[in-house]
Amino acid sequence: MESRPFPGAGERRPEGGEEFYHLPVLKKEAVESLITDREGVYVDGTLGGGGHARAILEALGPGGRLIGIDRDPEALEECRKRLSGFGSRFTTVQGNHSRAKELLSGLGIEGVNGILLDLGVSSRQLDEGERGFSFMRPGPLDMRMGPDAALSARELVNESSEEELAKIFRDYGEERHAKRAARAIAAARAESPITTTAELASIIEKALGRRSEKHPATKIFQGLRIAVNRELEGLASFLESVPSLLLPGGRVAIISYHSLEDRMVKQALREFEPHCICPERSPVCGCKEPGVMKVLTRKAIKPSEEEIRINSRARSARLRVAEKIRPS
Repeated sequence: MESRPFPGAGERRPEGGEEFYHLPVLKKEAVESLITDREGVYVDGTLGGGGHARAILEALGPGGRLIGIDRDPEALEECRKRLSGFGSRFTTVQGNHSRAKELLSGLGIEGVNGILLDLGVSSRQLDEGERGFSFMRPGPLDMRMGPDAALSARELVNESSEEELAKIFRDYGEERHAKRAARAIAAARAESPITTTAELASIIEKALGRRSEKHPATKIFQGLRIAVNRELEGLASFLESVPSLLLPGGRVAIISYHSLEDRMVKQALREFEPHCICPERSPVCGCKEPGVMKVLTRKAIKPSEEEIRINSRARSARLRVAEKIRPS
């Protein structure tokens, strides 16, 4: 498969334009849950438009520091400009949050007071047709969140086998009609390559029909995006590293938008909790399974109706928080 240039490479966009900015989801809840030491060191592992980052920096004291990580060099450049007023208290690093331990070590940081992840696609990426994330914006099929993604959606759609596509749509998009969608794509690309979001959305709509107000290509695009960016693999790597990233008393706050991610976050955080594996009748626990984390959100925090009214993209958001309770 031949890799295509990353969108926007070599281009300049209007500086600090408001179109870049996005409404941070569950901003108040996330910041209040995250910060335990106003003079501590925090990480925004999915910097995006910088909305959460600004809120965190504003909540920190003069000695507090924030490290912003993002895969997208354009997002980092814009955030550096937008948040330049915070000076040396704000540092940006290009990379995937799955490599947070390595990236922080490169800055001489071995433990932090809190880490935030917002696993959604930024509004900027959705609204820019050339990024190819949305069937609502005509553009080339791409969907790469950063230049580290090996393949674009165009390459996956046109060069994966019909069986591989069906698996992507079923496993990552949770699409019930995955085989039918993959069959329709295979038939269409046999005539000519599928190169745009509009083409793909039209093929899916004809194959699956309109079953509700939601566009039938919604889950197909979700599945492709997750596959292109290896999102679940990256999330799994990050979750495994959480205890080693946090100082005792430090917290991790993760906002997810679909059941696959939320289930992974919920299960991983619970695995770090204390859990006794002694026989049921044992009078004293002797299994020495103390755990290193405490889950603070037994039920995920959801956005209010007011927030959903202002920002419909917040509707499916779920926030889960855990605190490190002892050295790992």
